[in-house]
Amino acid sequence: MQINKLRGKELDQLFKAILSLKDLEECYRFFDDLCTINEIQSLAQRLDVARMLREGNTYHKIESETGASTATISRVKRCLNFGNDTYEMVLERIKEDASKKEEV
Repeated sequence: MQINKLRGKELDQLFKAILSLKDLEECYRFFDDLCTINEIQSLAQRLDVARMLREGNTYHKIESETGASTATISRVKRCLNFGNDTYEMVLERIKEDASKKEEV
């Protein structure tokens, strides 16, 4: 697993900071301070690409709807196929959360 390459005190601190955020507004504020707009948009784009790949969309459709390069789409697809299954995990959680809100 590639995760061991990432481990370290600084990343532990970053991830603990992210886990400490209480709501969407705090996330917006924290990431606005932490990242550039382009960095945030790139992260969001990758998650959207993962969602679209998971739904079976073509590279062409994903590229035209998200503006992602084929290199980015390929990288995300590689993570979906051979990664840590976290795209799948978070997308499923987002879907479940959305359907719970629709029930209310």
